[in-house]
Amino acid sequence: MPLAATVLRRKLSGKLFRVHVVRLRSFSDSASRTKLIEKILVANRGEIACRIIRTAKQLGIRTVAVYSDADSHSLHVKSADEAVRIGPPPARLSYLNASLILEAAARTGAEAIHPGYGFLSESADFAQLCEDKGLAFIGPPASAIRDMGDKSASKRIMGAAGVPLVPGYHGSEQDIELMKQEADKIGYPVLIKPTHGGGGKGMRIMQSPDEFVEAFLGAQREAAASFGVNTILLEKYITQPRHIEVQIFGDKHGNVLHLNERDCSVQRRHQKIIEEAPAPNISNDFRSHLGQAAVSAAKAVGYYNAGTVEFIVDTVSGDFYFMEMNTRLQVEHPVTEMIVGEDLVEWQIRVANGEPLPITQAQVPLSGHAFEARIYAENVPKGFLPATGVLHHYHHAPVTSTIRVETGVEQGDTVSMHYDPMIAKLVVWGENRSAALVKLKDCLSKFEVAGLPTNINFLQKLAKHWAFENGQVETHFIEHFKDDLFADPSNSVSAKKAYDDAKFSATLAAACVIEKEHLTLKEKLPGGNGLLSIWYSAPPFRVNHCSRSTMDLEWENEYDSSRPEQLTLSVTYQPDKSYLFEIGENGSPGLEIKTTLLGSHNFRVEVDGVIMDVSLAVYSKDQTKHIHIWHGSHHHHFKQRLGLELSDEDDSQHKPSFETSSSHPKGTVVAPMAGLVVKVLVEDGTKVVEGQHILVVEAMKMEHVVNAPSAGYVHGLQVTVNQQVSDGSVLFSIKEKESQRSNTVVFSLR
Repeated sequence: MPLAATVLRRKLSGKLFRVHVVRLRSFSDSASRTKLIEKILVANRGEIACRIIRTAKQLGIRTVAVYSDADSHSLHVKSADEAVRIGPPPARLSYLNASLILEAAARTGAEAIHPGYGFLSESADFAQLCEDKGLAFIGPPASAIRDMGDKSASKRIMGAAGVPLVPGYHGSEQDIELMKQEADKIGYPVLIKPTHGGGGKGMRIMQSPDEFVEAFLGAQREAAASFGVNTILLEKYITQPRHIEVQIFGDKHGNVLHLNERDCSVQRRHQKIIEEAPAPNISNDFRSHLGQAAVSAAKAVGYYNAGTVEFIVDTVSGDFYFMEMNTRLQVEHPVTEMIVGEDLVEWQIRVANGEPLPITQAQVPLSGHAFEARIYAENVPKGFLPATGVLHHYHHAPVTSTIRVETGVEQGDTVSMHYDPMIAKLVVWGENRSAALVKLKDCLSKFEVAGLPTNINFLQKLAKHWAFENGQVETHFIEHFKDDLFADPSNSVSAKKAYDDAKFSATLAAACVIEKEHLTLKEKLPGGNGLLSIWYSAPPFRVNHCSRSTMDLEWENEYDSSRPEQLTLSVTYQPDKSYLFEIGENGSPGLEIKTTLLGSHNFRVEVDGVIMDVSLAVYSKDQTKHIHIWHGSHHHHFKQRLGLELSDEDDSQHKPSFETSSSHPKGTVVAPMAGLVVKVLVEDGTKVVEGQHILVVEAMKMEHVVNAPSAGYVHGLQVTVNQQVSDGSVLFSIKEKESQRSNTVVFSLR
C-alpha cells in the first residue's frame, strides 16, 4: 500500500499514462540533530500505529509498539520490531500513562516518540517530559501544544493575530451561574465544548437555557474522562455551517506552509465520517485566504511539525471563523497525502531530525480529488451507538496506488469497548471529484465486515445521495436528509423494495450455504474419493421423486423494528443440479439458482439468466448460525437457529420458525451497548415520568443517557457507578404500581 504518491507522466506508444508510485522525499542533508533518529516508540494503537510503523520501516527506522492487555495480539504489535506491555485495557491505565510509556522507551533504547493522534498526542506535559528525558517528540513544541490545546487561550491568541473568531466565552472562570449568564449574552443556540481534546467528545448544542445545567455538567464529565481536563468554553452555534480545515506544516527553521484544505462537514455525533480534499464548491480566492489564515495561526505560536487549523464556514454569509487547532497528525491526513503526493509521517520524522521542509508554498501541488470514509463498528439505527464484538469476517477492496485501506485490525480480532470503534479508513483518489466518488462507491460495496454492526450501508447511502454527489455538504447534512438516509416505516414503496431485496438475497444465501454444505459432505465421505453413492448424489436421489427441504431465516427489517422478519424458504433439488426456491405463500413464482463455489467464501451464481458474484460469511454465535451475503451493492444479514432439514415434497409440516420473542419480560430495559455506568440518577422504586433520565452509560469515551420509556416505578435497578455492563444486559424495568404490570419498553437514548 503506497503511503505517498507522486504523479509521473510517461509517454508510451504515443499515449499519456498517469502512474502513482511510492516516493521517499529527499530532504536537505543539513540537520540540527547531531544524530538522526534510528528507533521510534509509537505511543498509540490501532491503525495510526500501523501507519507510522510502515513509514518508519521504509526509512530504515526500527519501531517499538506499546500495548494494553486488550491489544496483546493486535496488528500494531505484530507490525513493530519490538512491543512492550504498558498496562490493563482502560486507557487511563495504559495509553494515557505517560510514565509507563517513557519507561518503555528507556527499556528499548528508543530515541524518539511518535504520539499518533488521540491519547497523549496533544499533551504539552508529555511532550515536555519527552524532551526532558532526551527523547525527540515527533510533533510540535510543548509551548504550541499548550497554547493551542487550551481552546480558550487559543481563541485569544488567534484574535490577537487577526484570525477571525466566532463570538463566544473563552474565559477561565467556570462557575455555572456565570456560564449561564455568558450563554444568555451570546444568544441561543449555544455550543458547549471542552477547552481541550477533540473528536466531538463533550460537545453539546443547547437550544434554550432550560437545557444548560444538565448539558454543562455532562460535558464536564465527558471531557474529564477523555482528556483529564474538564474546563468548558461557549460559542455561538452557527446554524448552517461547513467544517473546513487546513493542513499546515512547519519546520524548526521558521518555515510554515499549508497543504491545501479538507472538507469534514459530514458528521454524526459531532464526529467526522467522510472527509475529502480539496473542499468542493469553493473558489481559489477563498482557498488562498483560508490557507493564509491557517499559516498565520501557526506562526502566532511558533509552530513546527504537522498540525491542522479548523475553521467553521457560515454558508449563509460566506465568512469563515477560526474554530481550533489540532496540534497533531489528523485522522484524515491521508486525503491530503493523496492530492499533494507526499508522505506526511515521513515529513514529521524529518522535521523532528531538524531538517527544513522540502518544498515551498509555491511548489505545493493540488492533484485530483480524494475521499476518506471511516468504517465504524456502530449501530446506525440506534443513533450510531458504538458496537463491540468479534470480526468473524473482514475483507476489503484490493489496495492499489489510488486506493488505501488504513486499518489496525484483522479477521478474528475483537473490537473492544475500551477504545474508539473505528475498524478502518477507506481512502480513494481520482482525477476529479466525480471520478473519486465513483471509486468510493465501488470500494464501499466491496467492504465486507461480519460479526458486529457497522456503518458501511449508511456510508453507501451517503455517497449515493444527490446532494453529496453535488458537493452540497454542511455539518447538518445527515439531519437535513434523514428521510432519505434512514428507513421510514411509513414509506410503503421503500419498505416493499427492502423486503423484496431481502427475499432475493435470502434465496442466494440459502443456495450458497446448501452448495457449500454439499461439497463439504462430499469431501468427508469414507474413502476420500469424492464419489457419492446414489443416496448422496447431487441432488439427493429418490426414485420418481424430487427431494425438498425448508430453511427458516430471520431478518432484521429496518422498516419494522417491532419484530424480526421470518423468511421460510422451500428448496427443491432439481436433476440438473440447480435449486428451485419458493418463499412464503403457495403459488408465488420460484427462482431457479445454480451456484459454483470459487473459494472459501466466494461464489458464482446464475439466477433467471443473470450471472453474478456473491460473497458469503457464515459463523455461529449464541446457538445461532449467522449468514452474511454480499452481491453488487447489497449486504444482508440472516440468522438461523436450526440447520437445514430435508423433508419429503409432500410433507405438510415445516420445522418451527426461529423463536424471536425476547427472553425478558415486557417492560425490561437492557443496555444498548457494552459500557461503564458513570451515573445512576434515581433509586430503585422511584416513581418516574416518561423520558426521565435513569442512568448514564459511557462507551468509547462517549456518554449515553438511558431514559424511562414510560411512566411508572423503577424496578430491579441494581447497577452501580463504575460497573461494567454488557450489551443486552438487564438494567431495570418500569412497572405500574397498582397492577405491577410492566409496560411495553423501547429504551430511549440521548
